Amino acid sequence: MVAAPFLRSFPQARPFGARALNAARHLGLGSRQPRNSNRICLFQDHGQLKIFSTSTVRWQEKILDRTRNIGIIAHIDAGKTTTTERMLYYSGFTRRIGDVDEGSTVTDFLPAERARGITIQSAAITFHWPPTAGDEQAASQQEVQSPRSAASHTMNLIDTPGHADFTFEVLRSLRILDGAVCILDGVAGVEAQTEQVWHQASTYRIPRIIYVNKLDRDGAAFGRTVREVGSRLRAFPAVCQIPWFEGGNGRFVGVADAINLQGLRWQEGDGKVVKMLSLEQLDAEEAQLGKELRRARIALVELLSEHDETMVEKFLEYDEDHLAVPPHDIIESLRRCLLEEQSSNIVPVFAGASFRNIGVQPLLDAVVNLLPSPPEAPDPEVSIGGVRGGLQRLLSGDLLVEQKEQAALSKGKHKKKSTAHADSRNVMKNLQGCALAFKVVNDPKRGVLVYVRVYSGSLDRNSILFNTNLHVSERAPRLLKMYANDAVEVDSIPEGHIGVVVGLKHARTGDTLVSYAGNKVTPPEPLDTLQLRPIDVPPPVFFAGVEPHSLSEEKKLQESLALLLREDPSLHVTVDEDSGQTLLSGMGELHLEIARDRLINDLKAKASMGRIEIGYRETPLGASPAITKIFDKEIAGRKGKAGCTVTVEPFNADTASAPDPSALSVTTHDGNQIIILAPSLQVEQTKKGTEESPLLPPGLDMPALRSALHNGCLAALARGPQFTFPMHNTRVTLTLDPATHLFGTDTTPSALSAAARLATSAALRDLVNPAASATPSAGTALMEPVMNVIISIDEASLGAVVHDISAARGGHIVSLDDAAPLPSTDLASSPTAPEDLPAIDTSRIYAPPDPFETPSVGAAMPVSAVRPRTITAKVPLKEMVGYLKHLRSLSAGRGTFVMSVDRFEVMSAPRQKAVLAELRGDYY
Repeated sequence: MVAAPFLRSFPQARPFGARALNAARHLGLGSRQPRNSNRICLFQDHGQLKIFSTSTVRWQEKILDRTRNIGIIAHIDAGKTTTTERMLYYSGFTRRIGDVDEGSTVTDFLPAERARGITIQSAAITFHWPPTAGDEQAASQQEVQSPRSAASHTMNLIDTPGHADFTFEVLRSLRILDGAVCILDGVAGVEAQTEQVWHQASTYRIPRIIYVNKLDRDGAAFGRTVREVGSRLRAFPAVCQIPWFEGGNGRFVGVADAINLQGLRWQEGDGKVVKMLSLEQLDAEEAQLGKELRRARIALVELLSEHDETMVEKFLEYDEDHLAVPPHDIIESLRRCLLEEQSSNIVPVFAGASFRNIGVQPLLDAVVNLLPSPPEAPDPEVSIGGVRGGLQRLLSGDLLVEQKEQAALSKGKHKKKSTAHADSRNVMKNLQGCALAFKVVNDPKRGVLVYVRVYSGSLDRNSILFNTNLHVSERAPRLLKMYANDAVEVDSIPEGHIGVVVGLKHARTGDTLVSYAGNKVTPPEPLDTLQLRPIDVPPPVFFAGVEPHSLSEEKKLQESLALLLREDPSLHVTVDEDSGQTLLSGMGELHLEIARDRLINDLKAKASMGRIEIGYRETPLGASPAITKIFDKEIAGRKGKAGCTVTVEPFNADTASAPDPSALSVTTHDGNQIIILAPSLQVEQTKKGTEESPLLPPGLDMPALRSALHNGCLAALARGPQFTFPMHNTRVTLTLDPATHLFGTDTTPSALSAAARLATSAALRDLVNPAASATPSAGTALMEPVMNVIISIDEASLGAVVHDISAARGGHIVSLDDAAPLPSTDLASSPTAPEDLPAIDTSRIYAPPDPFETPSVGAAMPVSAVRPRTITAKVPLKEMVGYLKHLRSLSAGRGTFVMSVDRFEVMSAPRQKAVLAELRGDYY
């Protein structure tokens, strides 16, 4: 049965008059769901009856079933963009294969991407696989036994960055995917950034398949990489293909397919000519490969039998012959295990070499056959009115009922369940479309493009979209279907699809867009609070000053910065109060460098950016005395008077004492804790669930009181008393006494905020005044960000890199691990290991022998200087600025690293003195 919002946008619908409406009532069509007969499908929509043929309904269902929203995720330089280029070429989307080194790829179309040869922003592209649809009638007749890849599918593909500086770009793309292809480097194996994006994909419960790339390179080890999937990613690798090395130890020429029991050998050229060999032909030409293929098939059937009862029945049905189980049954079993990832944790593994045009077509078949369509994907989490749940519960009205029940209980009211269900159905039946804006891009020709994923109903052209984050409504004048940087205009974006809305002035990354019936500007409560998969923006650690070339260019610079922040919320813009300088903050050196290029070259802002600096913090070393300040000035022509008492002390979230339970408010922001106390305010709870106090002056309520004091305190904590850096690890206690701090109608929220700011600033200044401080060791100290760094190098460079980190850069080595750890050290201490997944015994994992490795005890590892090693260390961020160039010189160009903020630490006295001398020095 097809849901009403999905059918609403079909051009085949035709309204009928009273006769058809009476016929519908006679047939019992009282709801909005269609009722099928042999020839027609009747459908009631807002008082109009629409009619569809049953073939049209089935066709539209089939379109959604034949749609795949997938992403390519991996460590940097694993071959994501190269693989994407081959997919586009074999699907017929392009007529030539683009090259990353030449800067001719389709998805890396930004000038900065082509110049650096890396992916900076994710690109969405739509193509079809297989390129030509087969005979639909024959496919429907053989639907039971033919694979899904026999019919053409629509592929919405997103190519994501691999660099750690663009982790946020990967995050915002991951949450709108239904499935993903994780690409591993066959030489380097599972790398640090791979573990990170794998864990992020697990957070969103995205089904994945693995593609081991670069098997044509020297040192490639497919078997070792498969074992690393179990040990480092904690997933059971289901080996569906094994590499085919000519003669057993020659060049990489193709793969042996364990599902279909055949060999695939690619001819030299563009990879379109593939020779298929049966198992018997393999026995004759490559006896060793044929023998290994049988082992792979037996291991695959055994693994699936452990997690899928249907496969056990099939295995017994074919007299316990592993080779006799049909390929279709194996594909269906793999698909069931993949879609039930939480219980099975099985990941299919495929092999290839994309640069040599080997293995990409079977990978596309696997995407179609194994990864889910939009209706099969895990139900996305939504939030409405503070209640979380699945999207399907929201569409059925159950989540709305739960939210209303909770709201009624908090107000002391009770509503009949039948009435609540009826009201919820009335609200939800008019929901035309619900979409998530996961990316905003400024296109020089088309303007601002808002990429959306439609989760329910459809987005139609000229419909009114309500932004539940900003509470503004905008009309969608144009809708596009994107093909990288090319676009095709469409009338509607249906459920389950990815598209672009052009002409929105306010929508940002992460906003939820709702379309309601009748083009209502604002949907009813609580639908106006709907949130689809919210995302947390990580704090920035690097910053640089941005200055316009002249005062006349300042307005243009501010507009360009606003557009840049709308595109990338992981960037931050602040203004220094003393100097008035505009500071742009980001996630890393490369992140800020790309932002500068976008600002100056793409947005044409006439400005210059200073050197990249580090965001230090300031922390108190002791407690301040209680400071009381009375604010008494005119604000905007109106007299304002209020007071506040403040104490400041050090704060450690792990060891700090619990705050006073009678506190009006306890909040933690950027490592600081703010406590608001008012013991004599006489706060009472009303029947409506709100708080009131008879001592508050007219026009001032409790929420406004809390907000004013909190905001005033935050403003003071933004600048430290000694070094002017933001405060960190600070506990501020604000005490409000109605008798001495409130002055009738003169006490306004702005006056309270100003009083809290004055008192907090005064208490911070007293910390650096030894005569006034409460403790003799009072004062403030600088804190610097310490990074969690994971370095991937080879064995020959290990000693030099370890010495450089520990001796020259003041870092602390946490662990030294091989890239393929033994079972006894299976990521027990890895910072990126999923905590909720059990460790996997690598001895139970099937992996074919690697012809270029020497076996050792416990696992097959190469005993040579090129053996991959991983260093985990904690290093001050200042020492990591420009580290990549130094690491490349130490490791002969082979070393890579990723890092993330671990915590802020107090600097030693000599180090603080050196940093302050550098900050005050002459940079010219």
